[in-house]
Amino acid sequence: MYGSVAERHPEAHVIVPPRSTAVPSDMAESTSTERDRHLHGIAEHGRVAWQKRSGYTRRALVETAISRFKRVIGDALRSRTDQRRATEISIAIHALNRMLELGRPTSVRIA
Repeated sequence: MYGSVAERHPEAHVIVPPRSTAVPSDMAESTSTERDRHLHGIAEHGRVAWQKRSGYTRRALVETAISRFKRVIGDALRSRTDQRRATEISIAIHALNRMLELGRPTSVRIA
């Protein structure tokens, strides 16, 4: 996967964690790939620290938000023009944020 992303978009950074059983490539010592650097970071600092340092947690939050949007609003746009689609998405996001705001508890410190 790292290779196909680098082939299509050389400037892109892959933030997908390698498998837990992954081992560094044969050329890790001489020419380190992004995958090898991820493996080294996980071995050195741990998986959770690597996730925080690489931005993986932000990626997971975005995926959760998109999943929530699709479940509540739907995964298809009804409008046909770009301007109307932008308006449709803006209204849907406003409605979703309002629902989340109404369902969020208000915490008050009592002691």
